[in-house]
Amino acid sequence: MESDRDPDDRMQDIAAGIYLVGTPIGNLGDASGRLKRVLAAAGTIAAEDTRVARRLLSALGIPAPKLVRCDETISADIAPKLADAARTQVVAFVSDAGMPGIADPGAALVRAADAAGVPVTAVPGPSALATALALSGLPAEPFLFLGFLPAKAGPRSRRLAEFRDVKATLVAFESPHRLGETLAAMETVLGSRAACVLREMTKLHEERRPGTLGALAAHYAAAGEPRGEIVVVVGPPVEGAADPLDPAALDRHIAAALKDHGVRDAADRVAAATGLPRRQVYARALELAGKTRK
Repeated sequence: MESDRDPDDRMQDIAAGIYLVGTPIGNLGDASGRLKRVLAAAGTIAAEDTRVARRLLSALGIPAPKLVRCDETISADIAPKLADAARTQVVAFVSDAGMPGIADPGAALVRAADAAGVPVTAVPGPSALATALALSGLPAEPFLFLGFLPAKAGPRSRRLAEFRDVKATLVAFESPHRLGETLAAMETVLGSRAACVLREMTKLHEERRPGTLGALAAHYAAAGEPRGEIVVVVGPPVEGAADPLDPAALDRHIAAALKDHGVRDAADRVAAATGLPRRQVYARALELAGKTRK
C-alpha cells in the first residue's frame, strides 16, 4: 500500500501534545527510533507503572523526565492534568508493555485530551494481540478480542458462552495460574476447536504451542503452572461440529465430576464450568448417580 512518508522523520520537530507510545512486549531490540526520540523529548511521561518505565528509559539510555503514575485506578483523576500539561510540552504515555489502551490504561487520557482540545497521536509499537494472532496461524478475519476473561469459573464460562456462536477467531489474555482451567472451560463451552497458546512472545523463553483446546488443556494440566505473559487464540467454530453442551457432553462432564465428588459438589463444579443452570445439572447428576430427589 502506497502512503506519504517523510523519508527521515528525525528532521521533524516533536510538537507538544499527547503521545501514546507502544513499548516492546519483551525484546528491547523492537524499540523504534521514533519511540526513543519521543521519550527523549518528553517533559512528562505518564506510565502504568513508573518503576517499569524507569527501567525502560535506563535501558534505552534516556534520562528520566517527570514520571507520573497513570494506571487504571487513577487515570481518570490524573488525565485532565496531563492533558493540560500537553498544551505546552510533550506528554508521553507508556503501558508496561505493548500499545496503551489495549487491555491497558490509556483511553481516559485520550478522552481528556479530546475534551481539552489537545492533539493526540501515537507512536505505533509491538502489540501482544496482533503478534499472537499472527503467530497462531488461525484466521485473522474476523477476530474478536476478549481481553482478560473473568477469574471465577462461573462468570468465565458465561462470558465464553456469549461468543460460542460467533464465527470469528477469539483472542484472550490469561494469567499463568489460570491457563489450564481456562483452556478446559473453553473446550467445554466452545467445543473442540483449533487453538494456540503463545507465551513470553519475543522473550528468551518464548513458547508457541498449537493444538486443539482439549490437547492444550491436558498439556498444561500435566506440565504444571507456566510462567510469563500468555495469550490464547481460539479458532472459529467448525461447521457441522456437535454442540459442546449437548446431553452426551454434559453427561461426560458430570460422570467425571462424580468420580471424586458427591452429587451436590459435582453439580456445583459442572454448572460453574459450563455456565448451565445448577438446577438442570443437579437433576441430571441425581439421575446419573442413581439417586432420587428427597
